[in-house]
Amino acid sequence: MLTPIFVFILFFGIVGALLWSAYLLFSERESPLDDRLDELQAVAMANAPRAPRRRAGGGFANILLYVVSLIPGGEDWIRSTERELAQAGIRQRRAVVSYLLGQGLFMALMLGGMWYLQRDNNLTQKFGGMVAAFLLGWLLPQQVLHRLVKRYRQKLQDALPDTVDLLGIVLGTGLALDQAMLRVSEEMQFIYPALASEFYTVVMQVKAGQERSKAFHLLVRRTGIEDLKSLAAMIVQSERFGTSLSQALKVYADALRTRRRLRAEATVAKAGIKMLFPIVLFILPALFVITLVPGMLTVLRDLRGGIGAR
Repeated sequence: MLTPIFVFILFFGIVGALLWSAYLLFSERESPLDDRLDELQAVAMANAPRAPRRRAGGGFANILLYVVSLIPGGEDWIRSTERELAQAGIRQRRAVVSYLLGQGLFMALMLGGMWYLQRDNNLTQKFGGMVAAFLLGWLLPQQVLHRLVKRYRQKLQDALPDTVDLLGIVLGTGLALDQAMLRVSEEMQFIYPALASEFYTVVMQVKAGQERSKAFHLLVRRTGIEDLKSLAAMIVQSERFGTSLSQALKVYADALRTRRRLRAEATVAKAGIKMLFPIVLFILPALFVITLVPGMLTVLRDLRGGIGAR
């Protein structure tokens, strides 16, 4: 009895994941600016020197990455996974190896569990169950990683207005930009640790001899947030042209607060639409049962002897 129910749940999850993927694929809005930026980035990547090919050796991690890179599309998958892990705040040296091993172990558990549940079924049912288990084992870790990226970006978005405002205040006291960012990261360490860590990383990179523009470019690349990109451009241009950075940061902090308020209002406005489906699926059927079933039982009891019977 449990096997058909489990197979039905797996099939429902697979269909839901495929429908959601199709929705994300066809719901992308066309943007000429994004198309132009993607075109310029593709040209720059084509003209840039290609990364050196991975070599086998140097431990189990390097051998595993080398084997994966030999698969068609494996090198691109490794680089995209590294970028997503960095955008999720996971910046350990071998994070992609841990993610690869975890995904492989989860997929093996899904396949093994499905094979055990389908051991008494025919070959067709076993094949369908194994395909469903394989797709779930492949898609679920990626969805978890996407969720972690989204949550980390949300943390940075929420912390940015207050942090930028504090940075403008500290700069107004006469401190240099590096000392101001270091002080802000120390003050915000226990309130907004994610953004404080990002600012501290930028300061350490600049102290190590890297150009400030390059350090901020790496910050934007690690996080993928447009507000941080605007902040980095503002800081670099202010340093280049010698304009007042503290006043610009105060104005920018007010703009970030306005954006945060608008995002909160948009989320509240969407709450009614999101609550429509749970109400229709769960609350209204129970309400109908509570209100209509007693009357129907009464009518059936009255009609037990037939219409017009005494």
